[in-house]
Amino acid sequence: MSSEILHTAQMLIAGVLMIGGVFFVIAGAIGVIRLPDFYTRMHAAGVTDTLGAELIILGLIVQAGLSQTSLKLVFIAFFLFLTSPTATHAVVGAAWQSGLKPKLGKFRAPVPGEVKIKPKPKARRKSPVKTPQKTGAKK
Repeated sequence: MSSEILHTAQMLIAGVLMIGGVFFVIAGAIGVIRLPDFYTRMHAAGVTDTLGAELIILGLIVQAGLSQTSLKLVFIAFFLFLTSPTATHAVVGAAWQSGLKPKLGKFRAPVPGEVKIKPKPKARRKSPVKTPQKTGAKK
């Protein structure tokens, strides 16, 4: 009887952790869509994806119990904890070095239907460049 209760509690804790991770991943995806510029989008993606993935992996560790699988998941979580923020920092640093400036000032996210997409103008064809022909024979 107590074994069933422990197993149910273990699955409940694992489920809550994984649902929390999914919540953070979805919040990060919404942030990437709604935020105004590259830097704030990278912040939303970097922070929430790292936290969401860590919570999901932690839920999987709880679900697996003490096993070789949980040890592998701990290594994956550690690797992700180190590499995800580092990659985000490297991408933002490259954008800054290339001269991308952040948007400053007040920003209001557009209401659905407010933004009208303008069609791209058709590209004008350039006339082919005529190169002069070499004529004549060698001397």
